[in-house]
Parts: sequence; structure tokens; C-alpha cells
Amino acid sequence: MKKALSIVFVVFLLLLGACSQQSGIQGEKPKESEGSKGDSSPKLMKLAVVTAEERSLTKGLVKFGELVEAKTNGSIKVEVFPNGQLGGDREVFESLQFGSIQGTTMSTGPIAQFAPKFNVFDLPFLFPTSEIAYEVLDGPTGAELLKELESQNVVGLNYWENGFRHLTNNAKEVKSPDDVKGLKIRTLENDLHMAIWSELGANPTPMAFTELFAGLQQGVVDGQENPVGNVTGNKFFEVQKYLSKTGHVYNASPFLISKDFWESLTDEEKEALKEAADEARDYQRELNQKEDEDGYKILADNGMVITDLTSEDKEKFFEKVQPVYEKFSDSIGKDFVEKLLSEIEKLK
Repeated sequence: MKKALSIVFVVFLLLLGACSQQSGIQGEKPKESEGSKGDSSPKLMKLAVVTAEERSLTKGLVKFGELVEAKTNGSIKVEVFPNGQLGGDREVFESLQFGSIQGTTMSTGPIAQFAPKFNVFDLPFLFPTSEIAYEVLDGPTGAELLKELESQNVVGLNYWENGFRHLTNNAKEVKSPDDVKGLKIRTLENDLHMAIWSELGANPTPMAFTELFAGLQQGVVDGQENPVGNVTGNKFFEVQKYLSKTGHVYNASPFLISKDFWESLTDEEKEALKEAADEARDYQRELNQKEDEDGYKILADNGMVITDLTSEDKEKFFEKVQPVYEKFSDSIGKDFVEKLLSEIEKLK
């Protein structure tokens, strides 16, 4: 009998202990998950770009990172991935949309594949000078276009500079549109850019920038068109003989942020990013202008033939590409194109 009572007593104690333990678990304050308000670790901002470390666009991103970390007292940590380490322009833009990359700067051409209105800035021979381009991009017209990106889950803060695009090739010196006929020219993955070279009689070949050097080296294409900084920074002079100063497109390079990342920031952090983006833009544009000045000498020293076009030759190029305006005005918006042309004419 005593033995039976002992067993009952032990079972009672075990049940009492279990109830007490369960009560303790229910009363505990739940731990905050990583990334919640209690998490003091910095927010990581990965910036990806296709350009080389020496290029002004890459240096601009590095400067932006330094400014952001200082302005946020380290609440945001920035890492820059140059040389297309995280993919070409299209892959990077898509990663911005998904939030796996938090920021970049890229030419308007690739962006226009997602937001067609951006094609307006790639219309041939649109901007006569960088200064006029700055006036337009930093004003209401530029801001209006950046709003187009919100539907793509991307936030555009401002416009940096890739510069005026010029033609290089390894076949012959190009002085007139007739010299372009038959050349296989690598273009941006953009219908408008392909149309420009089709109108000039070339065979346009869209190709990711990360594949371009190999394409030139292996003869997949005869030439390409890019700002001088890209030609020097990627050593295209090793596989290209001629450069013609066509200046056919002024390449703005919008600074973009993933909308998902943007919305995770506090108001103070957003303000810090805006300030840093504007300061980095001014720094980068200045660097880019210096790159252009030094670039031609670097190319000449490395054996490239640099050809200046006469005003008459440039006019011939301009006349040849007029159908591009007619073809793309509808998709961009005729009224918007006309308003922009009028604005540029006044600024001249």
C-alpha cells in the first residue's frame, strides 16, 4: 500500500513540474527576429556596376558608399561590385526589382527595356553639350522620367554621367556614314540603339557589356560604341584600331535604388541617401569630364587612330538617323519628345 502511494506521489510531482515549466515558457518574452526593430546590425547595401574599378561611375559608387556610411553613422554599410561581377545591366536591373541588389548606376538604354519612355534620352544627337544635358536631367523633365521607375519596383534618385558615345572599330577609319556600311557593330541591348546603326547601314549586334572584349577579340563584331572612359577603362585599344568622335548619343546614367530596400529605410536614412547621391553625382561628373580629356591621349599613345568629324560630316550622320525619331516617338510619347526638343532648343 505504501509502495502504491509512493508511486502516485512521484507521478504527481512530475506533473506539477511539467505544468510549472509550461507556464514559464508561455510567460517568456519572445525573442525578436533578425532585422526587427531590436536588431542593431547595419543594413547592407550592395551596389553593382558593369564598369571597371578605374571608371568614374565605379569611383562614384565608392564615394557614395563613403558618404552614406558617414551620414548614417554606420547604420548602412555599402559594398561595391564592379566589372559586372553580379551580372550585366539587364541582370542587375532585374536584381534591383527583386531586391537582391540594392543599388546601381547604368545607362538609360538598358533601363528603357523596362521603362520605354527612357528611350527619349538616347535619341541620336539630342544633346549638343554636357551642360545642356545637366540642365534637362537635373530639372523637372528628368524628375518626371525618374517617376516612371516606381512601377518597376525601382527608385531613381538622380542622373550620373556615362558621357558621349563614340564609334570604334578594327576594320577602317570612319569619317562619313558611307564608311559605316557593312560593319558589325556591338550595341546596347536596346531596340533604339540597334535602329540607329541599322539606319547608318551597319549590322547591329546586341551584346552584354561583360561579353564585349571577348567579342571584339574573337571578331564576333568589328566594332562597338561607348564613351571614351569605357574604351580606356576596359582596354578596348588592345582589340580596336580606330575611334571616330561621332558623339551620337549622350549617355546619362541614372542612379537607382531597389524600392524594397528604400522602403526599409527610416526617413533620416532616406534623406542621407539623397544627399549622398547628389554629392556623388557632382563628384562623378567631374571625374568623367577629366576621363574624357585624358582618354584620347591614352588611346593615341596606345596606337589608336582618333578621327575628328567635320560639322558637315556630323550633319550627314544626323540626316541619316532621322527615321529613328519617327519610329520611336509614338512609344516614347510624341508630346513629350516635342516638349524636350523645345526645351533643348531654348537652352542652346
